[in-house]
Amino acid sequence: MEQRWRRGLPFHYGWVVVLTGTLSVFICIGLGRFALGMLLPAMGASVGLSYSEMGFISTANFIGYLAAVVVSGYLTARLGARILIFAGLLLVAVTMILVGRANGFYEILVFYVLTGIGSGASNVPVMGLVSHWFGRAHRGKAAGWMVSGSGIAIVFSGMLVPAINNAVGPEGWRTSWTVLGAISLGGAVVCGLLLRNRPSDMGLEAVGAAPAPVVRQAPVRKSGRGTLFHLGAIYFMFGYTYPIYATFIVTTLVDERGFTESTAGVFWAWVGFLSVFSGPLFGALSDRLGRRAGMMVAFTLHAGAYSLVAGGLPDAFLYLSIGLFGIAAWSIPTIMAAAVGDYMGPEKAAAALGLITLFFGIGQISGPAVAGMLAEAAGSFSGSFLMAAVVAFVAVVLALFLRRPPGEC
Repeated sequence: MEQRWRRGLPFHYGWVVVLTGTLSVFICIGLGRFALGMLLPAMGASVGLSYSEMGFISTANFIGYLAAVVVSGYLTARLGARILIFAGLLLVAVTMILVGRANGFYEILVFYVLTGIGSGASNVPVMGLVSHWFGRAHRGKAAGWMVSGSGIAIVFSGMLVPAINNAVGPEGWRTSWTVLGAISLGGAVVCGLLLRNRPSDMGLEAVGAAPAPVVRQAPVRKSGRGTLFHLGAIYFMFGYTYPIYATFIVTTLVDERGFTESTAGVFWAWVGFLSVFSGPLFGALSDRLGRRAGMMVAFTLHAGAYSLVAGGLPDAFLYLSIGLFGIAAWSIPTIMAAAVGDYMGPEKAAAALGLITLFFGIGQISGPAVAGMLAEAAGSFSGSFLMAAVVAFVAVVLALFLRRPPGEC
């Protein structure tokens, strides 16, 4: 107990790491990536972007993210998570400001690739901190609170961007990028000051740390690689499907359903509000029922959300779609961040998370690009959402055959 008070806090410093990690995810994923969905309609009209170009801009971000993931394990080992996270967030902030000053498709593409690099360089190591700072029984909950930063950012951008656009006019999207970049810059400084790499740096043990288990290592070494590729395949399907919804739902509401940008922003804000609870909810659920069961429930809800948009049903069903997607939005990243610690142990968790995130990144690159081209050919995003629903259902089946981690009941 005295360790909790060692730095004058009435709680373990691990929860400061969670709070700071939430801010990091708010910036690198929430603002750096998901604000794009709110900005695309105005940006597309101003710069003259086609549906395909919109898809490629989203894909460019994911290419940058994937490039950072490839070297994140090496850089984390060389620099330490804290320094890498700060540098990544700084890059996100600066390049978001530059996107707001871009005058054409290719300029936006280049700057948004760099935003993706910053996002990957900060997000992978910050989620890897969960396995160092928390014992197995608390990892899902801690990871869940961290990823809730994405949902908070969606609520924030869903309210801020339409307000700025209404005040500034057609070029308001430029002001929005600048404001979001400035906020990110301040947040990067806070994260650099407060984050710590591991409890031992402060003379602490992990939250809920237990004596080292005797049965953990042998089974993990025998089946670790196959299990990681299995997790990677599941993570690919999440990476392929969710950005289709996140990138194009607002454009679909505005261009195909006749919603105003402000009304679509309210819808998007509701996604964000509900998604704030998705990480903690599914983190706690997977702590209690197991990672496999948590993934199956999450992908089932996602498949339902995509199907409801694809079906061309009355507008009332869009509320249900948004509810299903929002409540399970960040469930899979939460469960994956906890699962790698369960299967590989804290020391190998960051490298394992980097490996499966490669699969996730490949999915993110291909999903929006394919969806954009399908929509361009068909003149509608219905087929793209239907494709996402089918892939999510396949992920449910794939999760069913996932081995339980050693020691899980």
